[in-house]
Amino acid sequence: MIGIIIELIISWLILKFTVKKDLSVLGLKPNQTRLIQWSIGFLLAAAICSLYHILTTAFINNNWLLNKQLTFSAILMSSWWVVKSVLFEELLFRGVLLYLAIEKWGSTKASIFSAICFGVYHWFSYNAFGNPFQMGIIFVMTAIFGWMLAVSFAKTKSMYLPIGLHLGWNLFNIIIFSNGPLGKQLFIKANQSHLEGIPSLLVFIFQIIALPLLMYGYFKFRSRE
Repeated sequence: MIGIIIELIISWLILKFTVKKDLSVLGLKPNQTRLIQWSIGFLLAAAICSLYHILTTAFINNNWLLNKQLTFSAILMSSWWVVKSVLFEELLFRGVLLYLAIEKWGSTKASIFSAICFGVYHWFSYNAFGNPFQMGIIFVMTAIFGWMLAVSFAKTKSMYLPIGLHLGWNLFNIIIFSNGPLGKQLFIKANQSHLEGIPSLLVFIFQIIALPLLMYGYFKFRSRE
């Protein structure tokens, strides 16, 4: 939490001494529209993430089991860890630096730059150095996700939608389906069986593009209103 507070202070200082503005340019003040955007992002990300994980076991001899050893306090601690990590990353990649990049280069170039930075950042968080194939996969996955989040900020001029998308995905991916650095969480796979061949590739592609495509459709729909 201290890191997030430091980020906010640094963000305020950067805005104050570069463009003479405050944190309001990040769209942090809640209102009805922003809360709706947060909810849409969270629910869509949660739904797509859940469908992805269900698909990983739907066509093989495997299924998801409730982890009865997980305590309520452990769920709360894990969820708080996810919330903090999401807020930290959002302030870093969709905060003041993206705002200033949009002001200087425009939304498209700034969003691409933010996506590249987000992808490279995950080489460090996944400790993927030394394995070019793994680095490539991680970069593609996280850069596309980061591009979607950056566009969400640029389109709404607020951090609520990208935070909702990011939090919805990470909470369900890490806490609900135990796919992350925290190990076994709410649901765990019954065995080690996994998809192979074309089905595995199709489900993997679904994981990467389904949510960005949904958000593309969402922004198309909003532009017609």
